[in-house]
Amino acid sequence: MKKNKVLFDTKIQAFQIKPGDRIIAYFRNKMQICTVKSISNSDRTNITLLVFPGEHYRYSSSGTIQFKPKALVDLVD
Repeated sequence: MKKNKVLFDTKIQAFQIKPGDRIIAYFRNKMQICTVKSISNSDRTNITLLVFPGEHYRYSSSGTIQFKPKALVDLVD
């Protein structure tokens, strides 16, 4: 049997995420790879990410997710 390539093996804290990063997140009722479009942390207790599934940005498929700043997030290589 062929082994699946590990897409994510790096965990970073949410406050280290940058626009353009690809992360694994629960988005639209399933775990999937999302690309970060922008970041907002206006209330200091949560970091809000504007993300979209896949690699190409489409406003209609984008949405927001929130993390605590110290939360560990899987970063896709």
